Formats: sequence, C-alpha cells, structure tokens
Amino acid sequence: MRRLIENRFGLLALVLVALGALYGVAYVSRPAPVAQARPQAVKAPVESVTAVCPAPSGSRVSVVTPADPERPQTPGSATLSAIKAPGKNGGGKDDVIDRVGLLWQRDVAAGGGPLVVDADGSMAAGLESAQTARETSGTQRGLAGVRCVEPGAESWFVGPGPAAAEMTLYLANPDSAPANVSFMVYSGEGPVLSERGNGVVVKPGEHRVIRLRDLAPSPLIMALQVSTSSGRVAAAVKAVLGEGRGVDWLPVAAAPATRVVVPGVPGTAGQRELYVAAPGERDTVVRIRAVLEDGSYALKNKETLEVPAGSASSLDLSTGIGGQPAALVLESDVPIVAGLKITGTGARQDVAFTAGAASVDLGSVVADGRAQGKQTSWLVLSAPFAAATVEVRLLPAKGEAPAPIEVTLPAARTKELRLTPPKGSKGGFSVLVRPKPGSGPVYGGRVLDEAAKDGQMVTAQPLAMARIWALVPPTVDSPGVVLP
Repeated sequence: MRRLIENRFGLLALVLVALGALYGVAYVSRPAPVAQARPQAVKAPVESVTAVCPAPSGSRVSVVTPADPERPQTPGSATLSAIKAPGKNGGGKDDVIDRVGLLWQRDVAAGGGPLVVDADGSMAAGLESAQTARETSGTQRGLAGVRCVEPGAESWFVGPGPAAAEMTLYLANPDSAPANVSFMVYSGEGPVLSERGNGVVVKPGEHRVIRLRDLAPSPLIMALQVSTSSGRVAAAVKAVLGEGRGVDWLPVAAAPATRVVVPGVPGTAGQRELYVAAPGERDTVVRIRAVLEDGSYALKNKETLEVPAGSASSLDLSTGIGGQPAALVLESDVPIVAGLKITGTGARQDVAFTAGAASVDLGSVVADGRAQGKQTSWLVLSAPFAAATVEVRLLPAKGEAPAPIEVTLPAARTKELRLTPPKGSKGGFSVLVRPKPGSGPVYGGRVLDEAAKDGQMVTAQPLAMARIWALVPPTVDSPGVVLP
C-alpha cells in the first residue's frame, strides 16, 4: 500500500514537470504582441450649420463660406429666412446663397424678427454670418455688431448690469423641439434670483425678447448664464448705455475655465474695463497679464483682481492697456468667465465688447469687414504662449480675392493689422484667418471703427473657431459599449 502511494506521488511530479516544460516552450516561442495604434480623432468636414441673427432690423447681414481646396466639393446652399415653426410658412421670400468664396450681403429693413441661416453641403463648412448696424436715433448711437449665433445648451455673457445699461436678452429656437431655458445672474453682490421666475419655455420657431432689468434690476456689473435643461436656444445680449454713451452687443464668452484669454483689444485711446465672474463656490484671486506689442507683462498695481464666490468684479485697465493693441491672459485657481468693455473717444462715446475666447487652431472667419468712407477694419492678433504664423485672406463680394498676407507673431506679442479692401469690393469684404502648420495658439479679434465728428464709433468681435472641420471622437471595439 505504501509503495502504491509513493508511485502515485512520483507520477504526479512527472506530470507537473512535463507541463512546466511545455509552458516554458510556449512562452519562449509565442508570437510578439501586435502593436495597437492609439485611436486618433478624425477630422471631418462640417455638413450642416444653423445660425440665428438675433435682431437684424435696420442692419446689414453678411454671409460667407470660404473656399477650401482640402475639402471635398459637394452640392449645397444656404438659406436666409425668417424664423418660423416647423411646417409653417414664415412669410416673405427666402434668400438662397450658393456662392462659395464670395461675400453675400443684404440690408434688412426695419421691423421683423430674427433671421435663420441654414446651410448644408459645400456651403456649410466654414459658413459665417453676422449683423452690423450703424445706429444714430435716440439713445442708441454707435456701431453695433454681433456674430449670428448657433443654438446650444449653454451661453455666457459678461458686461455691465441692468442698473448701468439697458440690457436686453434675445432668445430664438430654430429647432423642431421646445427649449426649456433658465437664467442665472452673478452680480457684484453674488447670485441674483428673480422673484418673477428665472426660466421660460421657447417653442419651436418662437423667439423671445427679455429685459434683464425684469430679472435682476440692481446689478451694476454681471455675468449671465443662459442654459437649457432640454432643447437648444440661440441667445444674444444687447447693451444700450444711454444718451451719448454708446450701444453694442455682448459677444458670447468662453465657458468658465481656470485660464481665460480675452483677445482683440484695439490700440485706440479710451477706457478699458475688465469684468470677471467666479460662478463657483470658492473665492479666488485672478492673476492678470497683458500681451502687448512689445511683450507680456503683469500690469503695475493691477496684477490681480479679487473675485468672491458666486459674484462678479471689475477693474479699470485704461492706464495699463489704453492706446495699445492687446490681449489679456487671466489665470485663477477656480473656473472664471471674463469680458472687457472698450470705450471710444469723443464728445459722444460709443462702446464695444470683447470676451474670453478659444484659440483659432482650425482657422477663423469674420463675415463683415468694411473699409469705406470713414470706416476702418482692423485685426488684432495675439500669440500669448508660443510664436505663431497666420495667413490672412480677404474675400470680396465681387472680383478676385487678393493674395493672402502672412503675419508672423513672436511669442508673447500682439500685432494690429489694418485691413485694406480688395479692388472692386466696394468696401465690403470678409476675412479668413488660418494658422500655419506648427504655429502656436493664436487669439484675436476684428475691430470696426468710424471717425465721426461727434466721437468715434466702434464695434468689436473676438475671433471664433471656424465651422470648417469637426473633430470626431475615435471609436474602438470595447465590451463596455454593451456591458454595464
């Protein structure tokens, strides 16, 4: 019996040795693993665009789609029409635009509501539209321009409050689903909740005009958050500062972030007032750096700005950047939003606004550039972090586009470029800005001013990322798609 047990253990040992040898041979001779390429985002051309010109009455509407040899050409068109509910006729004749590479403009008569630009195919990728008015009646005197905005789930605006100016919010819903919209105002004293309610439902094809004084009458400065819990809405805000103090639209500001770049500050004299809001639950000290023509600096005695949690603060930077083309780099330990008021010179003042914006890595298009009579257009370009080179091309309404201009930006520098209209353009043109391969991040703005007898008129627009290409997230085979 004892010998039988010993034989069984001996046999087990031989089996284990044999298995070990086989595993060793398999390990040594196994094929090398196939290298898995990390999936990359795919750059795909934009195939459709919808934008809303919020209040074009008495304005010139400009629409352009730049030609791009890298983009496959497909049939397409853009339609400019009054906003209307799905399946209903809005009245009037729609404008159809199908000329890639040429600026299209139309002067809109007084009266009427928002206009919707719908584009597909070759007219969609890169399409840009804007409305610009020269206002001289009553308390509204000045140039007032705004980029026609895409509907979305959230928009931020930073500027004077309803106690300092007549602030009006324009909402439009060009989609086929209702939008449930809510508002939050952050003032110098903290968040402001309206007793009249802070939300509305905007039905498909509907638009609303809301006086912000009815929501929050007391703030002198503010940050406004417009968001939707369902659906999408196009939001825009107009500021009328009163007799002899100017009028313009607030551009949509970049979403809260710990580093914000406010670009496109022109090199003209006048007041420069910075607005910063910290919508979170923590106080912060915002560090401020100006990117000027000769370098990047912390402004003397204005290096920082304290912003309490859930509130907005302002800082006069006139003696720091007044008279110099500039961008501002703001850094904070908590997410912030920011904007800047630009005041013109003269007996009767006009105002313009710029705001935190993204770098234009995929290029940027400005629909409305002008240089006729006493009106002049400028580009203010900045490279806050690394040297950059951009190509600037002007797109006229008629005739051939001139050769592009190459602009080199040393690191931590700002340049201002006066835009001369192409021959045969009659003063109207669009602008295409494209960073060259290997360029550092570029930020910028277009400034339009007019030398009037009673004071300078001015409007500004920070450059926005062009709707030319979309980065489609990578897809991989993964059981996580179907398994909880």
